[in-house]
Amino acid sequence: MNEKFFDLKKEKQDRMINASLKIFALYGYAHASTDEIVKEAGISKGLLFHYFISKLGLYTFIYDYSVRYIMLELSTGVSSKETDYFELISQIKGSQLKAMKNYPYILQFLNRSREENVSEALVETREKRDILPDQYKEIMARADADKFKKNADLNKVARVLEFTMDGLMSEQFRTGSFQPELYFQEVRQYLSMMKGFCYK
Repeated sequence: MNEKFFDLKKEKQDRMINASLKIFALYGYAHASTDEIVKEAGISKGLLFHYFISKLGLYTFIYDYSVRYIMLELSTGVSSKETDYFELISQIKGSQLKAMKNYPYILQFLNRSREENVSEALVETREKRDILPDQYKEIMARADADKFKKNADLNKVARVLEFTMDGLMSEQFRTGSFQPELYFQEVRQYLSMMKGFCYK
């Protein structure tokens, strides 16, 4: 990419980033149209390609930017001293949602990218694909497993929570009702309920 992109006004940078996140999140790499991206961003196609050269260049930048942004929010939003399993998840979600206040489709984009099957997109993002999953694992490794009932399967608990939280978000985006604060409140309610089921 052309580093002069960062010389643009932040508002224009964010319009281009948000438009790209939205279109890639909705359609995936193969079916995302740069025509739709420039229309959403309110810019010319020439300007987009001036900074990113190609759709692949844009996708690679957006992926890297998203990973870095979420990592930054996690570094300030998750306490290194926290050991409660459900509170750690709450802090992770809080960090993600803080990022979504600036970039509403950032999580949808990252979730969609996990299903990506176009080889050129996979090759260009390969080195970055383990960064966030490894960070989440590192955070959750601090959780005190002794608080759980003996018959609680932590892997299944994690999957139930993941499906629930991703499902809630997808549903709210689909109906146009997504609001980060309200979503976070609902997530915390589910976490509290699961805590009651799983802890001794």
